[in-house]
Amino acid sequence: MTTKAEFNAEEWSRVTEAPALAAMMVIAADRGGTIRESMSLARAYKEARQKGAGDELLDELVSSPPQVDSQELGSVEQLREQAPARLQAAIALVEGKATPEETAAYRQFILGLADTVAHAHKEGGFLGIGGKEVSESEQKVLDELEATVGGSAG
Repeated sequence: MTTKAEFNAEEWSRVTEAPALAAMMVIAADRGGTIRESMSLARAYKEARQKGAGDELLDELVSSPPQVDSQELGSVEQLREQAPARLQAAIALVEGKATPEETAAYRQFILGLADTVAHAHKEGGFLGIGGKEVSESEQKVLDELEATVGGSAG
């Protein structure tokens, strides 16, 4: 079993940052649902803590509050440019220290979290009527995340 202790502080920061980065990419895809989507991110972490993520690495991950240094990322454009490389670096860190099963669970957690955020707010329509569960731009980000992170959200 891989634990937080196997990562130095900077590595652990990168590992814990990745799920929030993926969620931020979805949130930045469309304007309009930011508050609901941000709340869904926090709720997803809370639910994962309550039910237990299934392995020690993910349990330690969800007990660390999701955070991203927004000043380091800057604008939405910088987020879009930098996030894929940062996600890949986090995956590589986990791959280097964790079992293949733990790495797969980590990938699934990132993709599942992004999917939860994408479904948090109906896009389009009028007063929530006739809107889409996931907008085209959010789906594009989800597809890009799947290609970047690997695995599948479903």
